[in-house]
Amino acid sequence: MRGEEREGSTTARVPFFDAHCDAPMKIVDEGADFTAAAARMHVTLPGLDEAGVRIQVFASCAIYPETPPDRVVERGDAMVSAAWAMAAASEGRMAVATSSADLRRAMAGGPMAAIVALEGADPLEGKAEGLRRYVERGVRSVIFAWTDNEFAGTAFGTDSPLTREGERLLGLAEELSTMVDVSHLSDRAFADVCGASTRPFIASHSNCRALCPHPRNLTDAMIRHVADCGGVIGINLAPHFLDPTYSAAWAKARAGASPRPLTATEKAEYIAMRAAIPVPSLDAVVRHILHAVRVGGEDVVGIGGDLDGSDRLPAGMETVADYPKLPPLFRAAGLSEGQIEKICHRNFLRVFLDVLSC
Repeated sequence: MRGEEREGSTTARVPFFDAHCDAPMKIVDEGADFTAAAARMHVTLPGLDEAGVRIQVFASCAIYPETPPDRVVERGDAMVSAAWAMAAASEGRMAVATSSADLRRAMAGGPMAAIVALEGADPLEGKAEGLRRYVERGVRSVIFAWTDNEFAGTAFGTDSPLTREGERLLGLAEELSTMVDVSHLSDRAFADVCGASTRPFIASHSNCRALCPHPRNLTDAMIRHVADCGGVIGINLAPHFLDPTYSAAWAKARAGASPRPLTATEKAEYIAMRAAIPVPSLDAVVRHILHAVRVGGEDVVGIGGDLDGSDRLPAGMETVADYPKLPPLFRAAGLSEGQIEKICHRNFLRVFLDVLSC
């Protein structure tokens, strides 16, 4: 069933704008078939359609998994090409969006919109000017760094600030009407973006650090800064960003798998250890959304599921097709219909319309 059932057997379709998924990685690395409902990926064309997703941001992450330095540009290009290929394979059901008009068309019943993003500016080879080439190829959102690079420090790195080249990248992104995304950035780099930005920015897939003390999540002060700038944070569905117990167990298992390469036996043991960790329920998603609303207001919260970027999801969430399970939970938690619409699509739509219209 598409959409959801309300009281009185009235079917209501709540559209979704999802600010982050890693489906291109599954295309490039595994040759997954985006058009097949049974594909081994969270985000497929049939799943997006069933869920009522009207706008989906597709991340292009060039350095994950660990990519040799001499192949970063090649991989970045392959990820961007994969997003275009996914749209082409949809036979008119999805189109790459490069303008605010494209987004409005998607919300009005036209082809669903695919926004192409860079998750880590490493393919720019350390030069902000390299963004121009990717904007010409349709990229409309950029995370400066996935791990520490020439542009910025990250949550998993040294907590270093924006570099001089990172400051140039911020200015150029705003000049080129490209969304600045602070997910993955260090706290110091985040503060630098807050201080230097002149347009709204987003944290596409970051949760609330007050509820789960993962370094990729945002403090209450950071959430308020995003709100003050007119931006939006996308609640991430990966369990290690949602639940502190799961996060601690996941970190312990992950530490046992690094830093050296694993043998086949060790890798199997690691996968089994992670699979044995109980995942949180969808109530954890609701808790993060309610907390973000309390801290930053109802205009600062959206959804950035990180599907296909995490191998596990909360109990009850198997693919993007399960997104319609969320609005009834939001309603049961006391959110109004207007607030639910803002969370599911209106907030991210507002900020992308603003930036892409510049």
